[in-house]
Amino acid sequence: MFRPYTPKGDIQKKPYHSDRFYAPKEIAKEPITDPLVKDDLAKLEAAIEGCNSFFMRNEAIVYVPAAKNKAALTLLQSLGYTQLMELSAVDYLAQRGEFEIFYELLSVEKSRRLRLKVIIKEKETVESVADLWRSANWSERECYDMFGVIFNNHPHLCRILMPNDWAGHPLLRSYPLQGDEFARWYEVDKIYGKEFRDKIGPENRDAGRIDRGDTKKFARLGYEVAYGAEPKDEVTPIKYVEKRTPILYDDFDPLKQKALDKRK
Repeated sequence: MFRPYTPKGDIQKKPYHSDRFYAPKEIAKEPITDPLVKDDLAKLEAAIEGCNSFFMRNEAIVYVPAAKNKAALTLLQSLGYTQLMELSAVDYLAQRGEFEIFYELLSVEKSRRLRLKVIIKEKETVESVADLWRSANWSERECYDMFGVIFNNHPHLCRILMPNDWAGHPLLRSYPLQGDEFARWYEVDKIYGKEFRDKIGPENRDAGRIDRGDTKKFARLGYEVAYGAEPKDEVTPIKYVEKRTPILYDDFDPLKQKALDKRK
């Protein structure tokens, strides 16, 4: 038995780094002028009430009510959008308490793409389309595994990447970037047992972390000493560019770096 999972809140509300100069701009929504796509969406809007469509970055996007997702996709498939290129979710729980489920469709005959989206609240479900496209089977399983979205009437809705007894859904924004207590001890508990925790230690889930003060697990860049020896005070200067590189590169001295107060 594993310890019960304790929610950690929205960990990613506390980012490790943010660009204070970056201000994202909303992409403009444009009216649909492509006659082929416009005709297809007119048929969709006539059959499905509550559609909202527009052009964005030269691609048609249409929102339909979540309860009508399968009916809308069935109709679009009959109109020539026979390939499901992608199916996944976007987590907007922190901002709006919602998921966006999107379906990227392709019509080879018309050389057109169309993206259909539905919005569901947390804990709400959506109908599976695995019987329309076989590729949706694994995509819906991955969406369930990573986000926790339930697809009704799926033939075998179970985890596809994580172990079946895993706690939580790793692509949620509320999931800790380096894993939580469950993730840190999962393989140790599973393979060796909890009694070996003190001997083995928790897993390091941050593959990019390098500890310059560790004399056993890492190659202490700039502090080179014998294996297991005590650290020394002298520090070898760090060089980000090696010598004999192309003349377009200059050596960068990390000690001379300066944080800008505003963007030039």
